[in-house]
Amino acid sequence: MTFRLTLALLATTSPVMATAQTQPAAAPTADAAILLQPWSGPNGGVPPWDKVKPAMFPPAYETAMTEYRRQVHAIRDNRAAPTFQTVIVPLQLAGETMGRVGAMWGVYTSNLATKEVQDIDRVLSPKLAAFYDELTLDPALFAKIKAVYDGRKTARLDAQQLRLVERTYRSYVRRGAMLSPAQRAQVTQLNQQLATAFTDFGSKLLADEEKWIVVDDEAQLAGVPDSVKAAMAAAATARQLPGKWVVVNTRSSAQPVLTYARDRVLREKVFKAFVNRGDNGDANDTKATIAQILKLRQERAKLLGFKNHAYFRMDDTMAETPANAMALMMRVWPAAVARVREEVADMQKVADAEKAGITIQPWDYRYYAEKVRKAKYDLDESEIKPYLELGNILNGAFYAAGRLYDLGFKENTGQIPVFDPDVRTFEVTNTKTGKFVGYFYFDAYARPSKRSGAWATTYRSQQKLAGDRTVLSSNNNNFVKGAPGQPTLISLDDATTAFHEFGHAIHSLLQNVTYPGLAGTPRDFVEYPSQVNENWLLTRDVLDRYAKNAAGQPMPQALVDKIEKSSTFNQGFDTVEYLSSAIVDMKLHDRETPVTDIAAFERDTLAELGMPKEMVMRHRLPQFGHLFSSDAYSAGYYSYLWSETMDADTWAAFEQAGVWDKATADRFRTTLLSTGNETDRKEAYRTFRGRDPDVNALFKRRGFPTK
Repeated sequence: MTFRLTLALLATTSPVMATAQTQPAAAPTADAAILLQPWSGPNGGVPPWDKVKPAMFPPAYETAMTEYRRQVHAIRDNRAAPTFQTVIVPLQLAGETMGRVGAMWGVYTSNLATKEVQDIDRVLSPKLAAFYDELTLDPALFAKIKAVYDGRKTARLDAQQLRLVERTYRSYVRRGAMLSPAQRAQVTQLNQQLATAFTDFGSKLLADEEKWIVVDDEAQLAGVPDSVKAAMAAAATARQLPGKWVVVNTRSSAQPVLTYARDRVLREKVFKAFVNRGDNGDANDTKATIAQILKLRQERAKLLGFKNHAYFRMDDTMAETPANAMALMMRVWPAAVARVREEVADMQKVADAEKAGITIQPWDYRYYAEKVRKAKYDLDESEIKPYLELGNILNGAFYAAGRLYDLGFKENTGQIPVFDPDVRTFEVTNTKTGKFVGYFYFDAYARPSKRSGAWATTYRSQQKLAGDRTVLSSNNNNFVKGAPGQPTLISLDDATTAFHEFGHAIHSLLQNVTYPGLAGTPRDFVEYPSQVNENWLLTRDVLDRYAKNAAGQPMPQALVDKIEKSSTFNQGFDTVEYLSSAIVDMKLHDRETPVTDIAAFERDTLAELGMPKEMVMRHRLPQFGHLFSSDAYSAGYYSYLWSETMDADTWAAFEQAGVWDKATADRFRTTLLSTGNETDRKEAYRTFRGRDPDVNALFKRRGFPTK
């Protein structure tokens, strides 16, 4: 782990991982040796999960920070003339121990966030923020970097070296290296306060997500598929509630109830519990924490020379400015809202025909949308789910990656340590050369102390500077585990999520860069490879081979045809649900006066946008972890749409050539997937496609009128 890459992690990794690090000095000490040693085991070593305890991290971080500081100071104090080889290269190589400790601690704070872990996180995350600022804002170190930067054009650097020098210099300036001593101290203080606030937000949200709704009477679950009810019963049993059913306060648990349950009272109860996470006026209410974060962000942005936090965050993105991101979002928004109006009208007709005596409310949307889908396309989600067994879907993702990119996956669960018994592991090789590529970890299921949502991480990234490093990649989901002895059946939406996250894994496994500082891509590029990968889920080859029911029968072609015909169904809902969150995010951060009344801002902004009253944002502000558990996606949630514009246009290229066309896949891999950030990503896309992305491909995919 290099100094440059560690800074990138602070800016872009998962919210909890980016802020959690060590433990109070008063806490019991533990032997940290296992965390400080290079990882042992096959193929470059693997994390020793079976030997690690949370209490080991505090002393491990202390030692790792001391080592890292010594390495950076040696670069700073080197009397040799500052050059690429004496400054930039050793900075790239510094911090290996910190990288290993941070990779493992990130799993604890995201996947195993017990109260002990949260306490460690809360106290010492600001300490780590201060440590990185100490190094980044060291004027003597920056003087060395600036000297290399100033002499870059006469130093006979190759293109990658020149880009690395320029990006390294820019990152230090952006974080405050050119400020006065007093201003640097102020930046450090703000970063520490933000680190504490991020941790507080994450802890409060996790506490609300660990609540659940108990169903005592099975009659309330009328309409809910048996597989879902069995999983709910298993969740109840796990909580010492035998004979009952539990709806956990996560999306994968709540959504099936909102889609199928005939009991409108239950749907409303589940819906309100889910959308009011962090917004209940109790100890876990996050709104005051959000207001504090917004205030601190604006102070920091102004101090660093930016108009506001949005300009600060977008300084190194493909979109470049808030206005460019908003222009794309507002181009899509009117068509999406218009489609929602049509969808609501269709649903209201069904409710009226049933003499339900209701006006469609947010907790009715998914339920009546399913009825409309059944009526329009003779398609019921419950018809699809028996063919989507989680293990088969994962194998389908492996199959596509092998056919497109020559990646082979062989399960080796039990042969390397894991952090939970349910985690599966796979050995990844290049099927053409037989060369080992890395290990893939798959943590599929929801459990207490695991944050909600789905995410991908790498415990070790590829690079060549320090020797050809193999990859340790992971996917993390919150699927509802099937009852004991029963398969885990997932929805089409969950299957799409599985392919999406696996697209991140493919991106990391195909990386082929020399300098780790040129590995991380702009935020609005990160989601692009994963969104492209979603497209192969519904290809007939994958469905015919891996979408099989309990009897081993593949999904009937008639059902595949119905899925394809309904591909633009409910796109108004899907687009508005996401896009409202992205627009509110940008409006929240593209302003110089921080918002103080979070509830009023959310309400008033949505009213100004004309948000349909029959639905809510995908992530309401009080639970918007993308924005408030770190800086990661703040003023950056638009990036999914930005990436999807490239994704839709890329898929059009595959469709034109043939969705399994190897030449197109090879060009996609070598131009965009394997190159990290070695070249400007906009230029790389133009090289791949021959032009900028065509937004009409996105409109066509969603069934909106093209422009």
